[in-house]
Amino acid sequence: MRLGARTFGPSARLVMAIVNRTPDSFYDKGSTWQHDVALERVRQAVSEGADIVDIGGVKAAPGEEVDSAEEIRRTVDFVAQVRDEHPRLLISVDTWRADVGREVCRVGADVLNDAWGGHDPGLAEVAAEFDAALVCTHVGGLAPRTRPHRVAYDDVVAAAIEHTVGLAERAVSVGVARDRVIIDPAHDFGKNTWQSLEVTRRIGEMTATGWPVLVSLSRKDFVGETLGLPVDERLYGTLAATAVCAWQGAQVYRAHDVAATRQVLDMVSSIAGDRPPARTVRGLA
Repeated sequence: MRLGARTFGPSARLVMAIVNRTPDSFYDKGSTWQHDVALERVRQAVSEGADIVDIGGVKAAPGEEVDSAEEIRRTVDFVAQVRDEHPRLLISVDTWRADVGREVCRVGADVLNDAWGGHDPGLAEVAAEFDAALVCTHVGGLAPRTRPHRVAYDDVVAAAIEHTVGLAERAVSVGVARDRVIIDPAHDFGKNTWQSLEVTRRIGEMTATGWPVLVSLSRKDFVGETLGLPVDERLYGTLAATAVCAWQGAQVYRAHDVAATRQVLDMVSSIAGDRPPARTVRGLA
């Protein structure tokens, strides 16, 4: 997997920190809406071990209309400033629009995180044009910013694999480098809680496709419904799902809680034999 100028092996487990440039995000409620606060959030995420920051200008849920011009206004200058301040940091932008993707790539974005499953086919062409990475997601045919309603699959994991691999292969066909394509089953998007739990349980089938897998688990509704908890009490459930996905080989973890996610991924990596312990004196001294 290549992101920006960096290359990662199959055992790498990366934290993608969420930085929302929106006033109405489901978890942070617009806490990083202000430019300076969002910059400080990036600095904190980097200090806590984030490998990537994922900058979004439109919340995923229904709400106030945000057109391309407004999304560009919210993201482009911010991406440019993050790039200037953190030259080696990997920057992702959460967008489904090709025109937004083009503008953020011009100022230094490394990854286009297409959270709405190829809704704008031109986004793949933009990734190819700028040699950016592309995240291909499964949303069960939903249009952007709509919620699932009584969605059904014969096999949700097979559907997610078929759709994301199809998007990945199309991206390669239009010029995106194969090692710059990532697939994402998109927990909660186009799925009910039972289906998101099944995707988590069987994420190894997605990693077995050979494409790097991203999971966005943080504080999601499937965690809240499973445990009967509100959004601000879902950290432990999120980390449990993170560990399950990490053990099965998912490589990128989009997260609000960077330090906690980093510790879980490092522990799983060490148990798997992919990372040495930070300190080993017990029984040796």
